[in-house]
Amino acid sequence: MSALACDGLTVGYGDGAPVIDGLHLDLAEGAVTALLGANGAGKTTLLRALTGLVPLRAGRILLGGTDLTGMSTEDRMRAGLGLVPEGRSTVVELTVDENLRLGGLWRHKAKARKAAVEEMYGLFPALDRRRRTPGHTLSGGERQMLALARALLARPRVLLLDEPSLGLAPKATAQLLGVLRETAARTGLTVLLAEQNAASALSVAERGVVLSLGAVAADRPAAELAADPALRHAYLGF
Repeated sequence: MSALACDGLTVGYGDGAPVIDGLHLDLAEGAVTALLGANGAGKTTLLRALTGLVPLRAGRILLGGTDLTGMSTEDRMRAGLGLVPEGRSTVVELTVDENLRLGGLWRHKAKARKAAVEEMYGLFPALDRRRRTPGHTLSGGERQMLALARALLARPRVLLLDEPSLGLAPKATAQLLGVLRETAARTGLTVLLAEQNAASALSVAERGVVLSLGAVAADRPAAELAADPALRHAYLGF
């Protein structure tokens, strides 16, 4: 059984042409899948549709054996879907520690929540050193680490990430994606990683899916996709 499956997904805004048109996608359990494509290919729209932030025109979404199609965004999160949206979703007025405790509030009881927060500090030592620091003083890389740690605290079965490397230095990107790959390998977390930085995404993924004009243009093992010069030049920009 797939961790997450889309069957005939069609999504658009208002009365305009579909942004995603009849898309089929299966995510293998415990694997990192890179979702690639140029700006306007439909990556963010797909993630928003999966989480219920954009309504479907047609199609079905399954999380394991659970049909998410008619569920609210909140119910999808409770069923095991997680999202780190573009823009580093942290509460900048709160400290790092307050952000993390807030992220685990609904999933853990008090004692378990404390242990889960400490686990995140183990994964992200840079955050451990900044526990009492307000979010607005963090660097871009630290904010993205905090957004990822908050999402992981909710113990999702499938985690969606939208452009996590946007605006980050190469070193910060490598650290963030390294933690993501290690966490997926250790816990069996399934990850769909939407990225403009195709080379970085493919370096941590088992599989790459390329979108073009709302349809799947390629779906291949990550190493094979990265080694194909025709595909790289046509769709990935490197």
